[in-house]
Amino acid sequence: MNLNNVVIVLDHPDESRNIGAACRAMANNDIKELRIVGKKEDYDIEHIRVLSIHAFYIFENAKFYDSIIQATADCSISAGTTRRRGKKRGKLLLPEEFAEMADKITGTAEKNSIGDDGGSSGGKVAIVFGNERTGLTDEQLDECNAGVTIPSSDDFGSLNLSHAVQIMCYHLFRENLRKNNKKSAGYTPLTLERIDKSVKIITDNMQEIGFFKMPGREDMENFWRSVLSRASLSESEAQYLEKTFIKISGLNKKASQLNQTGKEQNE
Repeated sequence: MNLNNVVIVLDHPDESRNIGAACRAMANNDIKELRIVGKKEDYDIEHIRVLSIHAFYIFENAKFYDSIIQATADCSISAGTTRRRGKKRGKLLLPEEFAEMADKITGTAEKNSIGDDGGSSGGKVAIVFGNERTGLTDEQLDECNAGVTIPSSDDFGSLNLSHAVQIMCYHLFRENLRKNNKKSAGYTPLTLERIDKSVKIITDNMQEIGFFKMPGREDMENFWRSVLSRASLSESEAQYLEKTFIKISGLNKKASQLNQTGKEQNE
């Protein structure tokens, strides 16, 4: 696993101290990329510095965004954390299950005998944490393409933000140790932005053949977005899939034209 390809996203955190503690949790597990949905000026820098201790550099290098979609656009998968289950939330992964998935996506960070990077670049994975008071809403979870839940007591299930960050980062770090960075060189999976392009091509061609005679395109787009992100496709695989749907649409159009010509000749 390449921990440099792991991104922690905090969505509008309330408490500056929690940001500092989250930075420390990240540094404990060799994860360094922090993104925050919100404005930098809303937070008390000194409170963050005190709680982060020697990990303040993580906040100094943090990037700020206006939405979860913007914060995760360059990632191959974004996993929203939640403790609430429901039909709409779909299957939720356990931390260790997400770590195994991340290992397949992020590539490696190995060095060869002369010190050069001998690993694979891989794609980025994002773990998204909600506000301390409300967590991630259904709408915010819809902006992610996977869900993760940390098991906890039914009597007192809510975790402190930094504790949740620590648990998720630890599972990723442990998976990295378990594989001992000996993953074979791979490829760079599609980003979410590129996946959206594939989803549009697929559903546009489904529209062409009359698949959406009833409302339902949005549900189909969400289905393909979820499937493609979990599949970790390469660019060539995505292009092959797109060409398949384009060809199906073209064959359908040709068949319709031949059918129409036949009707006209019979009249």
